[in-house]
Amino acid sequence: MGKRKKLAAEARKAALRTQYFAKLKGVPSSPRKMRYVVDMIRGMEVDRALGVLRFSKKQAAADVEKLLRSAIANWEAKNDRKAEAGELYVSRVFVDEGVTMKRMRPAPQGRGYRIRKRSNHVTLFVDTKTNDEK
Repeated sequence: MGKRKKLAAEARKAALRTQYFAKLKGVPSSPRKMRYVVDMIRGMEVDRALGVLRFSKKQAAADVEKLLRSAIANWEAKNDRKAEAGELYVSRVFVDEGVTMKRMRPAPQGRGYRIRKRSNHVTLFVDTKTNDEK
């Protein structure tokens, strides 16, 4: 690795140390279905987002709820204290496409139809409201 790339990588790592996030990789559902759930909670306070996810009928909501709880725990571990009510909110959340497994399904007259089993990666950032105002 060159000097410039190494310096850039170290700068990125240093920037991530001041942010609070959690990642969920290889979720076996399509990114489109996951984005529908993620769009419901983007920008919400953490307590309200947990309520929305708890009572959502979408299967992907359970995965996002677990990820949100992990991000809250990461924030609490880095700050050495419990989060107060209304202090944290979901600052950024995005869904990337993961690996796609390709399968074949038997079709009439000796043909085969393609089946694409998609997966996704979710990254969720939480932040404090006071931190955002500075």
